[in-house]
Amino acid sequence: MPDAFRILVVDDEPAQRELVAGFLRKQGFDVVEADGGRAALTRFQQEPFDLVLTDQRMEHLSGLDLLRAVRAMTPEAGVIVMTAYGTIETAVAAIQAGASDYLTKPLNLDTLLHRIHAVRERQRLVTENRELREALAERHRVEGVIGESGAMQEVLSMVRRAAASDATVLVRGESGTGKELIARALHHASPRAVGPLVKVNCAALPESLLESELFGHEKGAFTGAVATRKGRFELADGGTLFLDEIGDLPLHLQVKLLRVLQEREFERVGSSRPIAVNVRLVAATHRPLETLVREGRFRDDLYYRINVVTITLPPLRERREDLPLLIEHFLRTFAARNGKTIRGLTRDARETLLRYDYPGNVRELENLIERAVVLTRDDAISLADIPLTLHEPAAEPAAPVTLTAAVEGLERRMIRDALDRAGGVQTRAADLLGVSERVLRYKLRKYGLAGGEG
Repeated sequence: MPDAFRILVVDDEPAQRELVAGFLRKQGFDVVEADGGRAALTRFQQEPFDLVLTDQRMEHLSGLDLLRAVRAMTPEAGVIVMTAYGTIETAVAAIQAGASDYLTKPLNLDTLLHRIHAVRERQRLVTENRELREALAERHRVEGVIGESGAMQEVLSMVRRAAASDATVLVRGESGTGKELIARALHHASPRAVGPLVKVNCAALPESLLESELFGHEKGAFTGAVATRKGRFELADGGTLFLDEIGDLPLHLQVKLLRVLQEREFERVGSSRPIAVNVRLVAATHRPLETLVREGRFRDDLYYRINVVTITLPPLRERREDLPLLIEHFLRTFAARNGKTIRGLTRDARETLLRYDYPGNVRELENLIERAVVLTRDDAISLADIPLTLHEPAAEPAAPVTLTAAVEGLERRMIRDALDRAGGVQTRAADLLGVSERVLRYKLRKYGLAGGEG
């Protein structure tokens, strides 16, 4: 038994304590003695122990009281209770309090040793199971992705299954749905998580720079190439390369990309020396690649090469169940980032956000919440903090909104919002609106709104 296993022997009878402690030391354990419950508790607070072997009946602090204190401080520590007054009731009390085992005096030392071995084995299994669960959770986590809807659960299941392999993944979805987030999740849940995650947006770079950006260049390869430079493929060696908007990749670079995927090597611009590379590719696009293939703007062989595993992200309007989760997440994030206390949204503001279609998807929602948190003067996001385009109905072309109608619509919304924030109390709502209570009552009658409390 390794000497790292530390045992605290507690007994107010010196002869019994020394007998047990001496026997355990001979078995190779690291043993510390305490002459009572209080002394043992002080020692336990100061030093780590794997097991406490304690008498039950002691003055000042009983063995059961010591057991409860030890379990409260270190739940994983084992406790064996010893007593010369063994009854079923005392045994049940000890086990219910969290004891690992219960022994009666006079002790059989061989039995004691067997019970200690059993406690140690249980602790080892508990530790191994916890570490395994933590490792599995780390391995299969889908970092930063929020969604409980059926559509998103299917996406997350695909991410977990694809992450364990080295297969190329094509992430498809409208702009703003979170394709980069899925690429990051695939990387962090994969065996390559210890390696780099390198990102390139193929639509954001001019064609003249994209080749050098991807594959690097040698010194003097072109005007301005004053030094040798590594490309993103080299930088991603051993990790993951995320090519966003791969549908915008020029045809001549599609040829070079296909070669890298097939042969695992490439040449820098201005060099003929092949460089071997070990990279897992995740590509993303919001464009219909099949249409691009038919039009001759995307190579069919490259399309089939990158379309090994496809993960399609649903637009936000098709996963409305996730809106409350996303809103709450962004509120907490931006409130903390801006040092504000935001308790939530008013009813009208929440209903407006839940009703909107979000053509810009999650990115649009994120930007809306950030703007609202930054601009609000209150501790709750109200309609006044949300852009009018979200809660103004589109005007019919044949029936343009007049100035009077627009002003009345704005007054209605502001009054409803003020009453909501004031809990229906008119005096407080009038103060928030900067008008007298008499004017507020007139407006309530004019617009047929609920009056709330006086």
